[in-house]
Amino acid sequence: MSVMDDFTAEVRAAVSTALADMGADGTEFAVEPSSMENVDLAVPCFTMSKVLRKAPQAIADDLASRIAPSGLISAVASVNGYLNFNIDQAAMVGGVVGEIVARGTGYGHHPSTGLRVNLEHTSTNPTGPIHVGRARNPVIGDTLARCLKRCGHEVTTEYYVNDVGKQVVILTWGVNNVSDEEAAAEAEEHAKSIGQNEKERDKTDHRLVANYRVANKRMEAEPEVQACISDMLRRFEDGDAEVIGTVRHTAEIMLDGLRETLSNINVTLDRYTWESDFIADGSARDVVERLKTSDYAGQTDDGAWYLDLKDFGIQGKNTKFTFTRSDGTTLYTTRDLAYHLDKFTRADRVIDVLGEDQKLGSKQLCSALEILGNEKMPEPLFYSFVSLPEGKMSTRKGVVVYLDDLIDESVSRAYEEIRSRRSDMPEERMREIAWTVGVGAVRYNIVRVQPEKQFVFKWEEALNFDGNSGPYLQYVHARACSMLRKAGEYSHDTDASKLTDEYEVRLVSALSRYSDVLDAAGNGGRIHMLPAYGHEVASAFNQFYAAVPVLDAGPRRDARLTLVECAKTVLADVLDCLGMGAPEEM
Repeated sequence: MSVMDDFTAEVRAAVSTALADMGADGTEFAVEPSSMENVDLAVPCFTMSKVLRKAPQAIADDLASRIAPSGLISAVASVNGYLNFNIDQAAMVGGVVGEIVARGTGYGHHPSTGLRVNLEHTSTNPTGPIHVGRARNPVIGDTLARCLKRCGHEVTTEYYVNDVGKQVVILTWGVNNVSDEEAAAEAEEHAKSIGQNEKERDKTDHRLVANYRVANKRMEAEPEVQACISDMLRRFEDGDAEVIGTVRHTAEIMLDGLRETLSNINVTLDRYTWESDFIADGSARDVVERLKTSDYAGQTDDGAWYLDLKDFGIQGKNTKFTFTRSDGTTLYTTRDLAYHLDKFTRADRVIDVLGEDQKLGSKQLCSALEILGNEKMPEPLFYSFVSLPEGKMSTRKGVVVYLDDLIDESVSRAYEEIRSRRSDMPEERMREIAWTVGVGAVRYNIVRVQPEKQFVFKWEEALNFDGNSGPYLQYVHARACSMLRKAGEYSHDTDASKLTDEYEVRLVSALSRYSDVLDAAGNGGRIHMLPAYGHEVASAFNQFYAAVPVLDAGPRRDARLTLVECAKTVLADVLDCLGMGAPEEM
Protein backbone atom coordinates (compact mmCIF):
# COMPACT_ATOMS: atom_id res chain seq x y z
CA MET A 1 0.00 0.00 0.00
CA SER A 2 1.33 3.46 -0.90
CA VAL A 3 0.80 6.55 1.23
CA MET A 4 -1.82 7.71 -1.30
CA ASP A 5 -3.64 4.37 -0.99
CA ASP A 6 -3.60 4.77 2.80
CA PHE A 7 -4.91 8.32 2.46
CA THR A 8 -7.72 7.18 0.15
CA ALA A 9 -8.64 4.41 2.62
CA GLU A 10 -8.76 6.92 5.51
CA VAL A 11 -10.99 9.30 3.49
CA ARG A 12 -13.32 6.45 2.57
CA ALA A 13 -13.55 5.31 6.20
CA ALA A 14 -14.19 8.86 7.45
CA VAL A 15 -16.97 9.49 4.92
CA SER A 16 -18.58 6.11 5.63
CA THR A 17 -18.61 6.86 9.37
CA ALA A 18 -20.09 10.33 8.78
CA LEU A 19 -22.82 8.91 6.53
CA ALA A 20 -23.69 6.38 9.22
CA ASP A 21 -23.96 9.25 11.74
CA MET A 22 -26.42 10.91 9.34
CA GLY A 23 -28.52 7.73 9.25
CA ALA A 24 -27.38 6.94 5.69
CA ASP A 25 -25.22 3.90 6.39
CA GLY A 26 -24.32 2.01 3.20
CA THR A 27 -24.82 4.94 0.82
CA GLU A 28 -22.47 4.54 -2.16
CA PHE A 29 -19.96 7.28 -3.00
CA ALA A 30 -16.79 7.79 -5.01
CA VAL A 31 -13.39 9.02 -3.86
CA GLU A 32 -11.42 10.55 -6.72
CA PRO A 33 -8.42 12.80 -7.41
CA SER A 34 -9.51 16.43 -7.42
CA SER A 35 -9.19 18.71 -10.44
CA MET A 36 -8.93 21.72 -8.09
CA GLU A 37 -5.56 23.17 -7.25
CA ASN A 38 -4.43 22.53 -3.67
CA VAL A 39 -7.00 19.75 -3.15
CA ASP A 40 -5.83 16.13 -3.10
CA LEU A 41 -9.01 14.02 -3.04
CA ALA A 42 -12.69 14.82 -3.50
CA VAL A 43 -15.99 13.08 -2.83
CA PRO A 44 -18.70 14.34 -5.25
CA CYS A 45 -22.03 14.48 -3.43
CA PHE A 46 -24.29 14.73 -6.49
CA THR A 47 -25.03 11.00 -6.75
CA MET A 48 -26.03 10.95 -3.06
CA SER A 49 -28.59 13.72 -3.50
CA LYS A 50 -31.45 11.48 -4.63
CA VAL A 51 -30.92 8.94 -1.85
CA LEU A 52 -30.50 11.51 0.94
CA ARG A 53 -33.14 13.92 -0.47
CA LYS A 54 -30.85 16.91 0.03
CA ALA A 55 -28.94 19.28 -2.24
CA PRO A 56 -25.34 18.21 -2.97
CA GLN A 57 -23.92 21.28 -1.21
CA ALA A 58 -26.03 20.61 1.90
CA ILE A 59 -24.76 17.00 1.95
CA ALA A 60 -21.15 18.18 1.60
CA ASP A 61 -21.64 20.73 4.41
CA ASP A 62 -23.18 18.11 6.71
CA LEU A 63 -20.39 15.59 6.03
CA ALA A 64 -17.67 18.22 6.52
CA SER A 65 -19.11 19.16 9.92
CA ARG A 66 -18.82 15.53 11.06
CA ILE A 67 -15.21 14.84 9.91
CA ALA A 68 -12.31 16.22 11.94
CA PRO A 69 -8.75 16.20 10.49
CA SER A 70 -6.79 13.24 11.82
CA GLY A 71 -4.15 10.78 10.66
CA LEU A 72 -3.28 11.52 7.04
CA ILE A 73 -6.26 13.88 6.63
CA SER A 74 -5.00 17.41 7.27
CA ALA A 75 -8.02 19.41 6.08
CA VAL A 76 -11.68 18.91 5.11
CA ALA A 77 -13.88 21.41 3.25
CA SER A 78 -17.12 21.51 1.27
CA VAL A 79 -17.13 23.42 -2.02
CA ASN A 80 -19.79 23.47 -4.75
CA GLY A 81 -21.19 20.04 -3.89
CA TYR A 82 -17.81 18.40 -3.35
CA LEU A 83 -16.28 17.23 -0.09
CA ASN A 84 -12.56 18.07 -0.43
CA PHE A 85 -9.64 16.53 1.44
CA ASN A 86 -5.98 17.39 1.84
CA ILE A 87 -3.26 14.98 2.88
CA ASP A 88 -0.72 15.71 5.60
CA GLN A 89 2.13 17.36 3.67
CA ALA A 90 5.06 15.76 5.51
CA ALA A 91 3.52 12.29 5.31
CA MET A 92 2.85 12.72 1.59
CA VAL A 93 6.34 13.99 0.75
CA GLY A 94 8.18 11.37 2.80
CA GLY A 95 5.89 8.57 1.68
CA VAL A 96 5.98 9.33 -2.06
CA VAL A 97 9.73 9.96 -2.25
CA GLY A 98 10.43 6.87 -0.16
CA GLU A 99 8.19 4.72 -2.34
CA ILE A 100 9.76 5.89 -5.61
CA VAL A 101 13.24 5.21 -4.22
CA ALA A 102 12.13 1.73 -3.10
CA ARG A 103 10.18 0.72 -6.23
CA GLY A 104 12.20 2.46 -8.91
CA THR A 105 10.77 1.97 -12.41
CA GLY A 106 7.89 -0.05 -10.92
CA TYR A 107 6.53 3.00 -9.10
CA GLY A 108 2.88 3.66 -9.88
CA HIS A 109 2.37 0.23 -11.43
CA HIS A 110 -0.56 -1.80 -10.14
CA PRO A 111 -0.33 -5.36 -8.75
CA SER A 112 -1.21 -8.27 -11.01
CA THR A 113 -4.94 -8.75 -11.61
CA GLY A 114 -4.79 -11.96 -13.65
CA LEU A 115 -7.20 -10.35 -16.15
CA ARG A 116 -6.46 -11.35 -19.76
CA VAL A 117 -6.88 -8.43 -22.15
CA ASN A 118 -6.82 -8.84 -25.93
CA LEU A 119 -6.08 -5.56 -27.70
CA GLU A 120 -6.38 -5.52 -31.48
CA HIS A 121 -4.90 -2.55 -33.29
CA THR A 122 -3.45 -1.44 -36.65
CA SER A 123 -4.76 -4.39 -38.77
CA THR A 124 -4.25 -2.37 -41.96
CA ASN A 125 -4.76 -4.29 -45.21
CA PRO A 126 -1.48 -5.84 -46.42
CA THR A 127 -1.80 -4.23 -49.86
CA GLY A 128 0.30 -1.09 -49.30
CA PRO A 129 2.10 1.07 -46.73
CA ILE A 130 0.40 2.57 -43.67
CA HIS A 131 -0.79 6.07 -44.53
CA VAL A 132 -0.82 9.08 -42.24
CA GLY A 133 -4.61 9.07 -41.87
CA ARG A 134 -4.40 5.74 -40.05
CA ALA A 135 -1.26 6.61 -38.07
CA ARG A 136 -3.25 7.08 -34.86
CA ASN A 137 -4.27 3.42 -34.75
CA PRO A 138 -0.89 1.78 -33.94
CA VAL A 139 0.18 4.65 -31.68
CA ILE A 140 -3.07 4.63 -29.70
CA GLY A 141 -3.14 0.83 -29.55
CA ASP A 142 0.46 0.43 -28.43
CA THR A 143 0.21 3.20 -25.82
CA LEU A 144 -3.00 1.73 -24.41
CA ALA A 145 -1.37 -1.71 -24.22
CA ARG A 146 1.56 -0.28 -22.26
CA CYS A 147 -0.84 1.43 -19.85
CA LEU A 148 -2.92 -1.72 -19.37
CA LYS A 149 0.20 -3.76 -18.57
CA ARG A 150 1.09 -1.21 -15.90
CA CYS A 151 -2.45 -1.68 -14.55
CA GLY A 152 -1.49 -5.29 -13.79
CA HIS A 153 -3.25 -7.05 -16.67
CA GLU A 154 -1.98 -9.81 -18.97
CA VAL A 155 -2.13 -7.99 -22.31
CA THR A 156 -1.88 -9.55 -25.76
CA THR A 157 -1.67 -7.17 -28.71
CA GLU A 158 -2.98 -8.55 -31.97
CA TYR A 159 -2.98 -7.71 -35.68
CA TYR A 160 -5.80 -9.17 -37.76
CA VAL A 161 -4.35 -9.80 -41.22
CA ASN A 162 -6.91 -9.34 -43.98
CA ASP A 163 -5.49 -11.86 -46.46
CA VAL A 164 -8.94 -12.60 -47.93
CA GLY A 165 -10.70 -10.57 -50.55
CA LYS A 166 -10.28 -9.02 -53.94
CA GLN A 167 -7.56 -6.46 -53.15
CA VAL A 168 -5.04 -8.90 -51.77
CA VAL A 169 -5.79 -11.44 -54.54
CA ILE A 170 -5.19 -8.73 -57.16
CA LEU A 171 -1.91 -7.89 -55.45
CA THR A 172 -0.94 -11.57 -55.39
CA TRP A 173 -1.69 -11.91 -59.11
CA GLY A 174 0.37 -8.77 -59.74
CA VAL A 175 3.35 -10.03 -57.74
CA ASN A 176 3.34 -13.35 -59.61
CA ASN A 177 2.47 -12.15 -63.13
CA VAL A 178 3.64 -8.54 -63.58
CA SER A 179 7.22 -8.31 -64.85
CA ASP A 180 9.85 -6.15 -63.20
CA GLU A 181 9.91 -4.03 -66.35
CA GLU A 182 6.16 -3.43 -66.22
CA ALA A 183 6.31 -2.53 -62.53
CA ALA A 184 9.26 -0.18 -63.08
CA ALA A 185 7.49 1.57 -65.96
CA GLU A 186 4.34 1.98 -63.84
CA ALA A 187 6.36 3.40 -60.94
CA GLU A 188 8.12 5.85 -63.27
CA GLU A 189 4.85 6.97 -64.85
CA HIS A 190 3.24 7.45 -61.45
CA ALA A 191 6.29 9.34 -60.20
CA LYS A 192 6.01 11.79 -63.11
CA SER A 193 2.35 12.41 -62.33
CA ILE A 194 3.02 13.32 -58.68
CA GLY A 195 6.48 14.80 -58.95
CA GLN A 196 8.36 12.31 -56.81
CA ASN A 197 10.36 9.12 -57.21
CA GLU A 198 8.70 6.16 -55.48
CA LYS A 199 11.76 3.96 -56.05
CA GLU A 200 13.66 6.03 -53.49
CA ARG A 201 12.19 3.97 -50.64
CA ASP A 202 13.31 0.37 -50.97
CA LYS A 203 10.70 -1.27 -48.77
CA THR A 204 8.51 -4.13 -49.93
CA ASP A 205 5.25 -2.45 -48.95
CA HIS A 206 6.22 0.51 -51.14
CA ARG A 207 7.80 -1.38 -54.05
CA LEU A 208 4.90 -3.77 -54.64
CA VAL A 209 2.32 -1.00 -54.95
CA ALA A 210 3.38 -0.71 -58.61
CA ASN A 211 2.58 -4.40 -59.16
CA TYR A 212 -0.85 -3.82 -57.65
CA ARG A 213 -1.54 -0.85 -59.92
CA VAL A 214 -0.52 -2.76 -63.06
CA ALA A 215 -2.65 -5.76 -62.04
CA ASN A 216 -5.66 -3.48 -61.48
CA LYS A 217 -5.27 -1.86 -64.89
CA ARG A 218 -4.87 -5.20 -66.65
CA MET A 219 -7.86 -6.69 -64.84
CA GLU A 220 -10.04 -3.84 -66.10
CA ALA A 221 -8.69 -4.08 -69.64
CA GLU A 222 -8.14 -7.83 -70.13
CA PRO A 223 -11.08 -10.24 -69.59
CA GLU A 224 -8.73 -13.22 -69.21
CA VAL A 225 -6.94 -11.52 -66.29
CA GLN A 226 -10.26 -10.71 -64.65
CA ALA A 227 -11.33 -14.36 -65.11
CA CYS A 228 -8.09 -15.58 -63.54
CA ILE A 229 -8.48 -13.32 -60.50
CA SER A 230 -12.14 -14.32 -60.10
CA ASP A 231 -11.11 -17.97 -60.22
CA MET A 232 -8.49 -17.37 -57.51
CA LEU A 233 -11.13 -15.69 -55.32
CA ARG A 234 -13.55 -18.60 -55.76
CA ARG A 235 -10.87 -21.21 -55.02
CA PHE A 236 -9.76 -19.20 -51.97
CA GLU A 237 -13.32 -19.21 -50.59
CA ASP A 238 -13.53 -22.97 -51.23
CA GLY A 239 -10.49 -23.47 -49.00
CA ASP A 240 -8.00 -24.30 -51.78
CA ALA A 241 -4.74 -24.73 -49.84
CA GLU A 242 -2.56 -23.77 -52.81
CA VAL A 243 -4.30 -20.44 -53.41
CA ILE A 244 -4.50 -19.64 -49.70
CA GLY A 245 -0.78 -20.38 -49.37
CA THR A 246 0.14 -18.22 -52.38
CA VAL A 247 -1.92 -15.26 -51.18
CA ARG A 248 -0.60 -15.60 -47.63
CA HIS A 249 2.98 -15.58 -48.96
CA THR A 250 2.29 -12.26 -50.70
CA ALA A 251 0.68 -10.84 -47.57
CA GLU A 252 3.72 -11.93 -45.53
CA ILE A 253 6.01 -10.04 -47.91
CA MET A 254 3.91 -6.91 -47.47
CA LEU A 255 3.77 -7.43 -43.71
CA ASP A 256 7.57 -7.36 -43.56
CA GLY A 257 7.43 -3.76 -44.77
CA LEU A 258 4.58 -2.85 -42.41
CA ARG A 259 6.42 -4.40 -39.45
CA GLU A 260 9.47 -2.30 -40.29
CA THR A 261 7.36 0.86 -40.23
CA LEU A 262 5.78 -0.13 -36.92
CA SER A 263 9.17 -1.00 -35.44
CA ASN A 264 10.40 2.47 -36.41
CA ILE A 265 7.77 4.00 -34.10
CA ASN A 266 8.49 1.45 -31.35
CA VAL A 267 5.39 -0.66 -31.98
CA THR A 268 5.53 -4.44 -31.83
CA LEU A 269 2.61 -6.86 -31.76
CA ASP A 270 2.41 -10.15 -29.91
CA ARG A 271 0.26 -12.05 -32.37
CA TYR A 272 -0.77 -12.00 -36.04
CA THR A 273 -4.05 -13.77 -36.79
CA TRP A 274 -4.97 -14.52 -40.41
CA GLU A 275 -8.47 -14.01 -41.73
CA SER A 276 -8.06 -17.04 -44.00
CA ASP A 277 -7.72 -19.29 -40.92
CA PHE A 278 -11.45 -18.90 -40.29
CA ILE A 279 -12.20 -20.22 -43.76
CA ALA A 280 -9.67 -23.04 -43.54
CA ASP A 281 -10.84 -24.32 -40.13
CA GLY A 282 -14.56 -24.08 -40.98
CA SER A 283 -15.39 -21.66 -38.16
CA ALA A 284 -16.73 -18.98 -40.55
CA ARG A 285 -19.02 -21.59 -42.10
CA ASP A 286 -20.15 -22.61 -38.61
CA VAL A 287 -21.10 -18.98 -37.86
CA VAL A 288 -23.17 -18.93 -41.06
CA GLU A 289 -25.08 -22.07 -40.09
CA ARG A 290 -25.74 -20.76 -36.58
CA LEU A 291 -26.98 -17.39 -37.86
CA LYS A 292 -29.30 -19.05 -40.39
CA THR A 293 -31.28 -20.61 -37.53
CA SER A 294 -31.82 -17.21 -35.86
CA ASP A 295 -35.24 -15.55 -35.78
CA TYR A 296 -33.55 -12.47 -37.23
CA ALA A 297 -32.20 -14.26 -40.33
CA GLY A 298 -33.61 -13.82 -43.81
CA GLN A 299 -32.74 -14.21 -47.49
CA THR A 300 -32.76 -11.76 -50.39
CA ASP A 301 -34.30 -12.67 -53.75
CA ASP A 302 -30.89 -13.64 -55.11
CA GLY A 303 -30.15 -15.95 -52.16
CA ALA A 304 -27.87 -13.85 -49.96
CA TRP A 305 -28.39 -14.31 -46.19
CA TYR A 306 -28.74 -11.39 -43.79
CA LEU A 307 -29.76 -10.45 -40.24
CA ASP A 308 -32.48 -7.87 -39.65
CA LEU A 309 -31.09 -5.67 -36.88
CA LYS A 310 -33.85 -3.09 -36.48
CA ASP A 311 -34.60 -4.45 -32.98
CA PHE A 312 -31.00 -3.63 -32.01
CA GLY A 313 -31.27 0.11 -32.57
CA ILE A 314 -29.95 0.10 -36.15
CA GLN A 315 -32.12 2.05 -38.56
CA GLY A 316 -32.71 2.57 -42.28
CA LYS A 317 -30.79 0.76 -44.98
CA ASN A 318 -28.23 -0.45 -42.42
CA THR A 319 -30.69 -2.78 -40.65
CA LYS A 320 -29.75 -5.60 -43.05
CA PHE A 321 -26.45 -7.15 -41.97
CA THR A 322 -25.43 -9.47 -44.81
CA PHE A 323 -23.42 -12.53 -43.79
CA THR A 324 -23.26 -14.52 -47.06
CA ARG A 325 -23.21 -13.64 -50.73
CA SER A 326 -25.85 -14.99 -53.09
CA ASP A 327 -23.55 -17.93 -53.93
CA GLY A 328 -23.28 -18.81 -50.23
CA THR A 329 -19.68 -17.67 -49.76
CA THR A 330 -18.77 -15.82 -46.58
CA LEU A 331 -18.00 -12.12 -46.22
CA TYR A 332 -15.47 -10.18 -44.15
CA THR A 333 -18.24 -9.53 -41.61
CA THR A 334 -18.83 -13.26 -41.16
CA ARG A 335 -15.17 -14.03 -40.67
CA ASP A 336 -14.91 -11.08 -38.24
CA LEU A 337 -17.61 -12.73 -36.12
CA ALA A 338 -15.65 -16.01 -36.09
CA TYR A 339 -12.52 -14.04 -35.17
CA HIS A 340 -14.20 -12.32 -32.21
CA LEU A 341 -15.67 -15.59 -30.95
CA ASP A 342 -12.13 -16.97 -31.05
CA LYS A 343 -10.73 -13.94 -29.19
CA PHE A 344 -13.21 -14.42 -26.35
CA THR A 345 -11.90 -17.96 -25.83
CA ARG A 346 -8.48 -16.42 -25.18
CA ALA A 347 -9.32 -13.25 -23.23
CA ASP A 348 -11.57 -11.87 -20.50
CA ARG A 349 -11.70 -8.43 -22.09
CA VAL A 350 -11.48 -7.62 -25.81
CA ILE A 351 -10.62 -4.12 -27.06
CA ASP A 352 -10.68 -3.06 -30.74
CA VAL A 353 -8.97 0.17 -31.84
CA LEU A 354 -11.02 1.32 -34.83
CA GLY A 355 -11.31 4.27 -37.18
CA GLU A 356 -14.38 6.45 -36.83
CA ASP A 357 -15.69 4.99 -40.10
CA GLN A 358 -16.18 1.64 -38.34
CA LYS A 359 -18.83 2.75 -35.82
CA LEU A 360 -21.72 1.17 -37.72
CA GLY A 361 -19.78 -2.01 -38.43
CA SER A 362 -18.85 -2.35 -34.77
CA LYS A 363 -22.49 -1.94 -33.69
CA GLN A 364 -23.61 -4.54 -36.26
CA LEU A 365 -20.89 -6.91 -35.07
CA CYS A 366 -22.00 -6.60 -31.43
CA SER A 367 -25.63 -7.14 -32.43
CA ALA A 368 -24.71 -10.32 -34.32
CA LEU A 369 -22.62 -11.54 -31.37
CA GLU A 370 -25.63 -11.01 -29.11
CA ILE A 371 -27.79 -13.05 -31.51
CA LEU A 372 -25.16 -15.80 -31.35
CA GLY A 373 -25.57 -15.80 -27.56
CA ASN A 374 -22.25 -14.17 -26.68
CA GLU A 375 -22.47 -12.53 -23.25
CA LYS A 376 -19.31 -10.44 -23.53
CA MET A 377 -18.89 -7.72 -26.14
CA PRO A 378 -15.76 -6.14 -27.62
CA GLU A 379 -15.00 -2.63 -26.42
CA PRO A 380 -14.36 -0.33 -29.39
CA LEU A 381 -11.98 2.59 -29.01
CA PHE A 382 -12.70 4.88 -31.97
CA TYR A 383 -10.35 7.51 -33.33
CA SER A 384 -10.65 10.31 -35.88
CA PHE A 385 -8.22 10.24 -38.76
CA VAL A 386 -5.06 12.33 -38.93
CA SER A 387 -4.94 15.16 -41.43
CA LEU A 388 -2.12 17.47 -42.43
CA PRO A 389 -2.29 21.23 -42.94
CA GLU A 390 -1.41 22.64 -46.34
CA GLY A 391 2.34 22.51 -46.72
CA LYS A 392 5.23 20.41 -47.89
CA MET A 393 3.65 17.06 -47.08
CA SER A 394 0.09 17.72 -48.14
CA THR A 395 0.30 19.45 -51.50
CA ARG A 396 0.80 16.32 -53.61
CA LYS A 397 -2.69 16.30 -55.04
CA GLY A 398 -4.36 12.91 -55.00
CA VAL A 399 -1.40 11.22 -53.34
CA VAL A 400 -1.45 9.46 -49.99
CA VAL A 401 1.16 10.59 -47.46
CA TYR A 402 2.62 7.57 -45.73
CA LEU A 403 3.59 7.13 -42.09
CA ASP A 404 7.15 6.45 -43.29
CA ASP A 405 7.17 9.96 -44.79
CA LEU A 406 6.00 11.46 -41.50
CA ILE A 407 8.72 9.66 -39.53
CA ASP A 408 11.47 10.70 -41.94
CA GLU A 409 10.32 14.33 -41.93
CA SER A 410 10.11 14.42 -38.13
CA VAL A 411 13.59 12.93 -37.68
CA SER A 412 15.02 15.35 -40.26
CA ARG A 413 13.48 18.36 -38.53
CA ALA A 414 14.63 17.12 -35.12
CA TYR A 415 18.17 16.75 -36.44
CA GLU A 416 18.22 20.35 -37.71
CA GLU A 417 16.96 21.60 -34.36
CA ILE A 418 19.55 19.59 -32.37
CA ARG A 419 22.38 20.64 -34.71
CA SER A 420 21.44 24.29 -34.17
CA ARG A 421 21.57 23.83 -30.39
CA ARG A 422 24.45 21.34 -29.96
CA SER A 423 27.12 21.92 -32.59
CA ASP A 424 29.64 20.48 -30.09
CA MET A 425 28.06 17.04 -30.29
CA PRO A 426 29.52 14.29 -32.54
CA GLU A 427 27.55 13.76 -35.76
CA GLU A 428 26.67 10.14 -34.95
CA ARG A 429 25.30 11.12 -31.53
CA MET A 430 23.25 13.96 -33.07
CA ARG A 431 21.71 11.49 -35.55
CA GLU A 432 20.93 9.04 -32.75
CA ILE A 433 19.22 11.67 -30.60
CA ALA A 434 17.39 13.09 -33.64
CA TRP A 435 15.86 9.66 -34.29
CA THR A 436 14.74 9.33 -30.66
CA VAL A 437 13.32 12.85 -30.58
CA GLY A 438 11.71 12.68 -34.04
CA VAL A 439 9.89 9.41 -33.38
CA GLY A 440 8.91 10.55 -29.89
CA ALA A 441 7.50 13.80 -31.32
CA VAL A 442 5.21 11.88 -33.68
CA ARG A 443 3.94 9.54 -30.97
CA TYR A 444 3.41 12.22 -28.32
CA ASN A 445 1.68 14.61 -30.69
CA ILE A 446 -0.74 11.89 -31.79
CA VAL A 447 -1.63 10.68 -28.28
CA ARG A 448 -2.01 14.08 -26.60
CA VAL A 449 -5.31 14.70 -28.41
CA GLN A 450 -8.33 12.65 -27.34
CA PRO A 451 -8.74 9.85 -29.92
CA GLU A 452 -12.28 10.78 -30.90
CA LYS A 453 -11.37 14.43 -31.55
CA GLN A 454 -10.36 15.71 -34.99
CA PHE A 455 -6.59 15.98 -35.26
CA VAL A 456 -4.38 18.03 -37.56
CA PHE A 457 -0.68 17.18 -37.30
CA LYS A 458 1.28 20.44 -37.03
CA TRP A 459 5.07 20.51 -36.94
CA GLU A 460 5.27 23.65 -34.81
CA GLU A 461 3.40 21.74 -32.07
CA ALA A 462 5.08 18.36 -32.47
CA LEU A 463 8.67 19.63 -32.38
CA ASN A 464 8.30 22.48 -29.89
CA PHE A 465 11.10 22.03 -27.35
CA ASP A 466 9.40 24.36 -24.87
CA GLY A 467 5.68 23.51 -25.01
CA ASN A 468 3.33 20.57 -24.59
CA SER A 469 5.38 18.24 -26.77
CA GLY A 470 7.47 15.08 -26.77
CA PRO A 471 10.81 16.92 -27.12
CA TYR A 472 9.97 19.05 -24.07
CA LEU A 473 9.36 15.96 -21.95
CA GLN A 474 12.57 14.33 -23.22
CA TYR A 475 14.53 17.54 -22.65
CA VAL A 476 13.42 17.78 -19.01
CA HIS A 477 14.37 14.13 -18.48
CA ALA A 478 17.80 14.85 -19.99
CA ARG A 479 18.15 17.90 -17.70
CA ALA A 480 17.48 15.73 -14.62
CA CYS A 481 20.08 13.20 -15.84
CA SER A 482 22.60 16.01 -16.35
CA MET A 483 22.04 17.29 -12.80
CA LEU A 484 22.61 13.83 -11.35
CA ARG A 485 25.79 13.37 -13.43
CA LYS A 486 27.17 16.69 -12.17
CA ALA A 487 26.26 15.81 -8.58
CA GLY A 488 28.41 12.69 -8.46
CA GLU A 489 27.89 10.68 -5.28
CA TYR A 490 24.95 11.31 -2.96
CA SER A 491 22.86 9.30 -0.51
CA HIS A 492 19.12 8.74 -0.74
CA ASP A 493 17.49 11.09 1.74
CA THR A 494 13.70 10.85 2.15
CA ASP A 495 13.46 13.18 5.14
CA ALA A 496 10.34 15.28 4.45
CA SER A 497 11.56 18.06 6.75
CA LYS A 498 14.21 18.87 4.12
CA LEU A 499 11.68 19.16 1.29
CA THR A 500 9.30 21.88 2.44
CA ASP A 501 9.59 24.52 -0.29
CA GLU A 502 6.30 25.03 -2.14
CA TYR A 503 7.91 23.98 -5.45
CA GLU A 504 9.29 20.80 -3.90
CA VAL A 505 5.89 19.93 -2.44
CA ARG A 506 4.16 20.72 -5.75
CA LEU A 507 6.54 18.38 -7.61
CA VAL A 508 6.04 15.56 -5.11
CA SER A 509 2.28 16.07 -5.28
CA ALA A 510 2.42 15.66 -9.07
CA LEU A 511 4.54 12.50 -8.71
CA SER A 512 2.05 11.09 -6.20
CA ARG A 513 -0.70 10.88 -8.82
CA TYR A 514 1.06 8.60 -11.30
CA SER A 515 -0.82 5.45 -10.26
CA ASP A 516 -4.20 7.20 -10.65
CA VAL A 517 -3.22 8.50 -14.09
CA LEU A 518 -2.20 5.01 -15.23
CA ASP A 519 -5.56 3.70 -14.02
CA ALA A 520 -7.48 6.36 -15.97
CA ALA A 521 -5.32 5.98 -19.08
CA GLY A 522 -5.35 2.18 -19.05
CA ASN A 523 -8.55 0.91 -17.44
CA GLY A 524 -10.46 4.02 -18.48
CA GLY A 525 -9.01 4.15 -22.01
CA ARG A 526 -8.21 7.87 -21.62
CA ILE A 527 -4.65 7.67 -22.90
CA HIS A 528 -4.52 11.42 -23.65
CA MET A 529 -4.19 11.89 -19.87
CA LEU A 530 -0.71 10.34 -19.94
CA PRO A 531 1.06 13.02 -22.03
CA ALA A 532 -0.86 15.71 -20.11
CA TYR A 533 0.45 14.21 -16.87
CA GLY A 534 3.99 13.98 -18.22
CA HIS A 535 3.85 17.65 -19.17
CA GLU A 536 2.60 18.52 -15.67
CA VAL A 537 5.49 16.66 -14.02
CA ALA A 538 8.03 18.18 -16.42
CA SER A 539 6.70 21.70 -15.76
CA ALA A 540 6.70 21.15 -11.99
CA PHE A 541 10.30 19.90 -12.22
CA ASN A 542 11.42 22.96 -14.20
CA GLN A 543 9.78 25.28 -11.66
CA PHE A 544 11.50 23.40 -8.82
CA TYR A 545 14.82 23.55 -10.69
CA ALA A 546 14.49 27.32 -11.17
CA ALA A 547 13.28 28.06 -7.62
CA VAL A 548 15.73 26.23 -5.35
CA PRO A 549 19.44 25.37 -5.46
CA VAL A 550 20.18 21.66 -5.69
CA LEU A 551 23.92 21.03 -6.08
CA ASP A 552 24.76 23.77 -3.55
CA ALA A 553 21.92 23.14 -1.08
CA GLY A 554 24.03 22.33 1.98
CA PRO A 555 22.23 19.91 4.36
CA ARG A 556 19.29 19.66 1.93
CA ARG A 557 21.50 18.61 -1.01
CA ASP A 558 20.95 14.84 -0.81
CA ALA A 559 17.20 15.23 -0.24
CA ARG A 560 16.88 17.48 -3.27
CA LEU A 561 19.03 15.19 -5.42
CA THR A 562 16.82 12.31 -4.30
CA LEU A 563 13.81 14.31 -5.48
CA VAL A 564 15.54 14.93 -8.84
CA GLU A 565 16.10 11.19 -9.14
CA CYS A 566 12.45 10.52 -8.31
CA ALA A 567 11.29 12.94 -11.01
CA LYS A 568 13.69 11.35 -13.51
CA THR A 569 12.38 7.88 -12.63
CA VAL A 570 8.75 8.85 -13.18
CA LEU A 571 9.47 10.82 -16.36
CA ALA A 572 11.43 7.89 -17.79
CA ASP A 573 8.52 5.54 -17.14
CA VAL A 574 6.00 7.99 -18.62
CA LEU A 575 8.19 8.26 -21.73
CA ASP A 576 8.44 4.47 -21.96
CA CYS A 577 4.68 4.13 -21.50
CA LEU A 578 4.26 6.59 -24.38
CA GLY A 579 6.60 4.45 -26.50
CA MET A 580 9.26 7.17 -26.52
CA GLY A 581 12.96 7.03 -25.81
CA ALA A 582 14.33 8.76 -22.69
CA PRO A 583 17.61 10.41 -23.81
CA GLU A 584 20.09 11.30 -21.09
CA GLU A 585 21.44 14.23 -23.09
CA MET A 586 19.97 16.57 -25.71
